[in-house]
Amino acid sequence: MPIAASLRRLALAAGLALAAGLAINLAAIRSASAHPHVWITAKAELAYEAGRVTGIRHAWTFDPEYTAFLTQGLDANGDGKLSPEELQGSANEQAANLAEFAYFTKLKVAGKEQAFAEPQEARMAMEGGKLTLSFLLPLKTPAPQGRGVAAVEIYDPTYFIAFSLAEGADALRLAGAAPGCSMTVTRAKNAEPAVASAGQSMTEAMFEALTAAANYGEQFANRAIVACP
Repeated sequence: MPIAASLRRLALAAGLALAAGLAINLAAIRSASAHPHVWITAKAELAYEAGRVTGIRHAWTFDPEYTAFLTQGLDANGDGKLSPEELQGSANEQAANLAEFAYFTKLKVAGKEQAFAEPQEARMAMEGGKLTLSFLLPLKTPAPQGRGVAAVEIYDPTYFIAFSLAEGADALRLAGAAPGCSMTVTRAKNAEPAVASAGQSMTEAMFEALTAAANYGEQFANRAIVACP
């Protein structure tokens, strides 16, 4: 479903709207008073097969407030619990809707930016009051890395969402990479945003005017560089 301006107005009036997909919910929550509006704790796995990069497996855990927003109306049987079956439809729709945002992911292999195919294996799970969306983001064409490097970035260009890597060494992993491949990780510094011009007012209107092309959020990117012998 496309982003709907009517849902944004609904969020302004009521504070919350029924969750029907991540793209819709991102548009609706964008009316809040502070920036960023959503916090995601991320894990990722860069997948290899026969020396080629084949895709990225994401796992994104939403903050409790956005979890509550996202799961409204999903408890179909009213038992107070969200089963995998009740979450599956939303997981599929949300993963598909992320295409509009380029999956908040950039991947270069040997200096060439890679194109992603449609996400697969979308799943959602609730634990400790937080919702986690996981999915496989395959490349349209597997890319041989050779002795070059693979570079991954995870961030929102508009800084509407703050992505932070999970704690621990397994936040970014390699799966199936050749022996000797190593990864260097740079975590996002989601602190006070910087502005391009001294004295520029960091109002919500400024953020509303940002587009993915502006790439303001690049300064808050999580990055990994993979080098193989």
